[in-house]
Amino acid sequence: MEKHRIIPKEYMTVSEIAKKMRVTVRTLQYYDKEGFFSPSAKSDGGRRLYTDKDLVRLHQILSLKHLGFSLKNIKNKIMSLDTPDNVAIILTEQAADIKRKIQDLSKAYEEIKLLKAEVLQIQSVDFKKYASIIVNLQMGNKFYGLIKHFDEETLNHLYKKFDMESGTAFMNQFIDLNNKTQELQKNNVSPDSKEGQLLAKDFWKMIMDFTDGDMSIFSKLMEIGNINKNAIESGEKQMIDMTYIEKALDVYLTKLGINPFMEKTK
Repeated sequence: MEKHRIIPKEYMTVSEIAKKMRVTVRTLQYYDKEGFFSPSAKSDGGRRLYTDKDLVRLHQILSLKHLGFSLKNIKNKIMSLDTPDNVAIILTEQAADIKRKIQDLSKAYEEIKLLKAEVLQIQSVDFKKYASIIVNLQMGNKFYGLIKHFDEETLNHLYKKFDMESGTAFMNQFIDLNNKTQELQKNNVSPDSKEGQLLAKDFWKMIMDFTDGDMSIFSKLMEIGNINKNAIESGEKQMIDMTYIEKALDVYLTKLGINPFMEKTK
């Protein structure tokens, strides 16, 4: 017992240095195990012993860790730097990395708020819809609010047909057509005009690609479009007004001898 109590004055035990630096003994043991911060000596009983020089090094490690540097970088890269310019370069890189993380966290924060609003509007707990909404928020799809109106069959169709890349490409196409629709409406271009019919042709092709020609899914999309009209009137401006597109499609499909809108009444 005596040899365990007698510690030379120039040394500190692991518990003493942990208390001074406000870290846990387990943390210091981990640092030692991984070779980040080892004691200067060990007692006859195997206790880790540290000096003031070790305390300075630990202070350096913890300070750099506070700035977001990984222990691996601190050990293998940062602590070996020998010029102010090199240190400045590393700090610049770390600042840029932290800025990216802040932007990512800010985006995630906004997405959480938007998802919360959607969750409160969905009448039941539905993690499949939650996941779809999150993915659409990640893609930057401003029409994510439509997801809550999709039924099980439509959601399953989406999961099978789209991955992140193809889903993003589809949404870009949808947004482009939506922008063209708004421009035609703004300029009072008739749905049965040449421009309106070119829009209808592109929109119909997109619908067929989306549904794989399944008219039951098309009918459900049109039902969602009708719900969407009410959403616009109630102030949900992220939605799309389907009235113009419906009129343009009606003219376009009538010329082709197709009337899918009848599916809604069957």
